[in-house]
Amino acid sequence: MNEYDIVATGLQFPEGPVVMPDGSIVLVEVKRGTISRVDPTSGVIDVVARPGGGPNGAAVGPDGALYVCNNGGFAWSESRGLTVPGLVAEDYSSGRIERINMNSGEVEVLYAEVDGEPLKGPNDIMFDSSGGFWFTDHGKTRARTRDRGGLYYGRCDGSLVREVAFPLDGPNGVGLSPEEDRVYVAETHQGSIFYWDLSGPGELAGSPHGRFLARPAGRKLFDSLAIDAHGNVSVATIQTGGISTFTPQGEELEFFSVDDPICTNICFGGDDMKTAYITLSGTGKLVRTEWPRPGLKLPF
Repeated sequence: MNEYDIVATGLQFPEGPVVMPDGSIVLVEVKRGTISRVDPTSGVIDVVARPGGGPNGAAVGPDGALYVCNNGGFAWSESRGLTVPGLVAEDYSSGRIERINMNSGEVEVLYAEVDGEPLKGPNDIMFDSSGGFWFTDHGKTRARTRDRGGLYYGRCDGSLVREVAFPLDGPNGVGLSPEEDRVYVAETHQGSIFYWDLSGPGELAGSPHGRFLARPAGRKLFDSLAIDAHGNVSVATIQTGGISTFTPQGEELEFFSVDDPICTNICFGGDDMKTAYITLSGTGKLVRTEWPRPGLKLPF
């Protein structure tokens, strides 16, 4: 087990952490349906907004608003002391991309469909320096069927959203290389990372099918991811519980283990970008550790 500090407890399936300019950490509580702010010193949790459904990945946009992938909600269970998401919620209506005013808590639905096809379960989001954003739609799971997911690109002014790659098998984490010439996606069920080369903002340079980067040995599921300043991909790893880091060439650098098999996300902050915040969703914790390499500074 690697060493880390516990920042906050009692969170209801935390995900989507973002380090804010004041040093606080904004994250989603998927089960509670809230956007919450955590004080990194005291661990105090304040609710910023209540979008309901299943807020998931989050990112700050060029206008200072928080953009959130809302998966529409899960049915929940408790197993061996862990909170576990399951099938689609009984009150599920649709997935959507939401814009949240961090001052007022106002929630606006930005996109709920692409070319007439409803979004099913948007999961993770990443802005590029032009102000556009990539996001994944993981889909929803029912008793006998599961949606096929995809990779999408949108603009935060509501003027554009389009499907870039489809179908994908449970696409989850998404991230951009430091040069913004490659987009990465982690597929949950396959425990694999794929990438697409880019020719410009939202534009693929080649095939829409993507190229394989890495898949570790053993039964591992991938969740959300973050990129460091050297272009390495750190992806939250479920079942073994921790963060798996891969080079841009697909070599596994290390595995950072945590005491929760449902480890879902990582983000970077601090003056040197070497402070890593990790969400332990099954046990409802946000933890902090010093990372061996600086994280990639986000555009907004």
